[in-house]
Amino acid sequence: MPDEVWEEFLRTSADSGVTAPKEPSARAREAAAGLRTEPAEPTPWRGPTSASLRPRRRKGWYVAGFAAAVALLLVALDPGGVVGWSGDGGTGAPLAQETARPEQAPPADADGRATLAEPFRGSPAARWASGTAGITVPAAKATGWMTKPEVERALARTRDFLASSSLDPAVLRGGRPGKAIALMNPHQKDVTTFVSTSLSAPGEDHDPLMLFSRFDPAQARLVGDEVRTRGRLTYREGERGAVEVTADVTFVYPVAPAGGGDEVVRVIVRRETVVSWDDPSKVATEAGTFTLLSYKLDMTNGGCGAPTGFFRPQFGGGSPAESGPDGSHTVDPYDRTAPLGEGRDGCGTATRS
Repeated sequence: MPDEVWEEFLRTSADSGVTAPKEPSARAREAAAGLRTEPAEPTPWRGPTSASLRPRRRKGWYVAGFAAAVALLLVALDPGGVVGWSGDGGTGAPLAQETARPEQAPPADADGRATLAEPFRGSPAARWASGTAGITVPAAKATGWMTKPEVERALARTRDFLASSSLDPAVLRGGRPGKAIALMNPHQKDVTTFVSTSLSAPGEDHDPLMLFSRFDPAQARLVGDEVRTRGRLTYREGERGAVEVTADVTFVYPVAPAGGGDEVVRVIVRRETVVSWDDPSKVATEAGTFTLLSYKLDMTNGGCGAPTGFFRPQFGGGSPAESGPDGSHTVDPYDRTAPLGEGRDGCGTATRS
């Protein structure tokens, strides 16, 4: 209140006997504040009608203004710490999960040399998630013979199979993939025979690498404790009401020579595996196991010789272009724009690693 107004009030009140206004008590201020800020009763939303909808802009402005103030404060305190917030795919910003087949391959990086300290440096995998975090699991809904919770369990167990077959540290170091095998239908005799034979006596027709990622610890060692992944699960109703799940995932393994040295090679493996979670009243199966329908593999820097049961990366400084001596085909191992094709004979050329 301006001073002259206050003085005039004092003069007139002295003549009339009216007391001067007092400062409200804390309780009164609190009650008044409550009345001012109490939100109005919300109006039920009934959907669009012929009348135009009028958004409540004030609330939006308050939220936007507060967020902008926080952002400006963070920029002032740490100018480099908020780079990539916009989600525009800036350098080093982690990628969002893959929810559909990408429309283009990731861009190339000028510096593709991996190191022991930065094994994913120069690779698109530098922005990928680690382990199962890079495998997108879709929302579940009742499908075929399964309820929604049962589909959720089927998807989780399919991801568990990928983890135990291609991410388990013991398996990667050449161990037996027991947890993965336990998820496979023991009544599917052709698959159980393939698995047991491939692990005991690997060969052209029985290569365990078609299902499991393994390295010979006498030849190669894993660098660090991360495997970068990118991919997703999808599902649909299959035959006899089964829930058919397809996994399409690329795994990137940085390895170095077992005997020491600082050379790092990235082994890049893309797997497309289709499994069926069958109705036990219609198909011979065991609870918590799936029937294997198909499996495909594309491998880069994993060796081109006769199957040994292990990935065998070639060390010695060769570039990716030198890994395909016959030049029969080329492949960008990070390109996920198309489904995997049929198996290829011989070794081709990888355009990058």
